[in-house]
Amino acid sequence: MKDILKCKDKKKSWCTIFFITVLIPISVWIGSAIFPERIYALTALIVVVLSCIPVFMRFEKRENVTKELTVLAVLIAISATGRFIFAWIPGFKPVTAITVITGVYLGREAGFVVGSLSAVVSNFYFGQGPWTPFQMFSWGFIGFLAGVFASHLKNKKMNLLVYGALAGILFSLIMDTWTTLWVDGSFNLARYLTLCIAALPVTIEYIISNIVFLIIMYEKIGDVLERVTVKYGLFQQ
Repeated sequence: MKDILKCKDKKKSWCTIFFITVLIPISVWIGSAIFPERIYALTALIVVVLSCIPVFMRFEKRENVTKELTVLAVLIAISATGRFIFAWIPGFKPVTAITVITGVYLGREAGFVVGSLSAVVSNFYFGQGPWTPFQMFSWGFIGFLAGVFASHLKNKKMNLLVYGALAGILFSLIMDTWTTLWVDGSFNLARYLTLCIAALPVTIEYIISNIVFLIIMYEKIGDVLERVTVKYGLFQQ
């Protein structure tokens, strides 16, 4: 029985990796590079569905699934609200920090879905557009990687802050990909490198923002998530 359960868990793990690292990026790329700009909403919807599937696969037939989904919904709401509050400071947002904390404490699937849905939910205020699927994948992938490297981040503050800085760079690089596609209609390496250099001030702002919000929020939110998971037995592997 244990061997069967391990086999099922392994299959789910590989499915999660396939969805997040292959299927979703391909969907985002096809939606932006091949189809006309007007169907960005459909691309975003596809990414939402694909983002949720790994979570539902992990949580199926679990007693506390409603509580777990409620926790994720609250984290998404906090993340989106934080983006609203700091709307007056471009590039200075707590979304990445909350997404990273989620990934570290609740797992890679939770990290991805919180990052991904935080983008689409907050964009109902900031404005939906062809950039939305890229934001969804960027924040989601950052949360996913935080879950993958959780053992190296959870109780090691310097590692966490370094990851926060790298997350700012990664977010900028992925969003510059969208800008390149938007300008040229296809991926132009020369244009991409130029945009990356031009975006350095914004990238530095992302880095500073992530480090500041992780310093402020990590222990507070992390302690709450730790208590919730232990007390109610949530998000246990």
